[in-house]
Amino acid sequence: MKAGTLSPELAFFTATLVPSTFPVLVAAHKALLAQSRDNLATRTLHSELIYNYSGSKHISEALRRFGINETSSYILVGRFDATPEDLKATRGLIQGSEINLEELSKEASQSLILKYYKITPAELEVSSLEEAVTCRIAARDIL
Repeated sequence: MKAGTLSPELAFFTATLVPSTFPVLVAAHKALLAQSRDNLATRTLHSELIYNYSGSKHISEALRRFGINETSSYILVGRFDATPEDLKATRGLIQGSEINLEELSKEASQSLILKYYKITPAELEVSSLEEAVTCRIAARDIL
């Protein structure tokens, strides 16, 4: 699918790499800030959301790792300024059941999250997985 061709425009995440919603909100804030400054690194606001969530400086790697593919079975869909019509259209695009966002942590693959974000066991002794991921998202541009 070509970027920017889906209506409504959406961000599709591999949900097993999302330990909670807070890091996604931090990535969304960064995407909105980049858009307000006319400084998006990607083509669309929604691809910018996935790129920012990844913590990586490589766009293609970020979209490949954190976006979905043909075999994805557990996804998180993000949408900025969703209207009720957008939500209905989104539900029509996805074959599957909707779950509560609080259930994200139950299906998160801690081993993959640790690998992709390069989080060490020592770091988890002093902070949570959510905090470590959020730190990498927030600090990507200054490292």
